[in-house]
Amino acid sequence: MNRMAEFSSQLMNSMTPVTRQEVLGLYRKIFQIAKKWQSASGQIEETIKEKEYIKNEARTLFRKNKNVTDPKLIKQCIEECEARIEIGLHYNIPYPRPIHLPPMGLAHKQGRTLRHQEKLRKISKPIYLKSHDEVS
Repeated sequence: MNRMAEFSSQLMNSMTPVTRQEVLGLYRKIFQIAKKWQSASGQIEETIKEKEYIKNEARTLFRKNKNVTDPKLIKQCIEECEARIEIGLHYNIPYPRPIHLPPMGLAHKQGRTLRHQEKLRKISKPIYLKSHDEVS
């Protein structure tokens, strides 16, 4: 059984047909992007490395989320995927763009203020980086 058929059969159990088609379409789109990808530097070695990164990142994240059944979480994963595709194509960089938040300098080392600061940092993380820390 090829990878797409295997992935497709795993999705059948946990999604509506519309959502399933949307996810499969995103999966195919990522691999089409990887196939046509050219690095910004134009170097062949860099292009090959970036193509492999795109494919490996897609496989890892889609496999990690294959058993997600909560419709809100599925929607969030789809939005993250679409955002990462758009940003990658716009900036011609396949890697997630870093965010620059100040360190925990505003909070005390313990107590309610620290927990509040951690919560604010988590909330302020862009959608395209939600799964990046979990995988990398």
